[in-house]
Amino acid sequence: MADMDRKAGSLSGLTESEAREFHGIFVTSFLAFTAIAIVAHILAWMWRPWLPSAKGYGAQVIDGATTTFASLVTFLA
Repeated sequence: MADMDRKAGSLSGLTESEAREFHGIFVTSFLAFTAIAIVAHILAWMWRPWLPSAKGYGAQVIDGATTTFASLVTFLA
């Protein structure tokens, strides 16, 4: 019964030590999720930028291929 009286003061029903433990786990999980999300966004940006050039996404691939091909031809000649 004494345990019920201690928990009655809290809206969550947790004791202070339980609330601190939950908070610690929550903060750690949130920071890990945020770090993973940031890395995923950076990798996605490197793969395909969200803001294309004026020519569009396809132009970047074609321009890159043209430049690579021109360099290869110059190297071989």
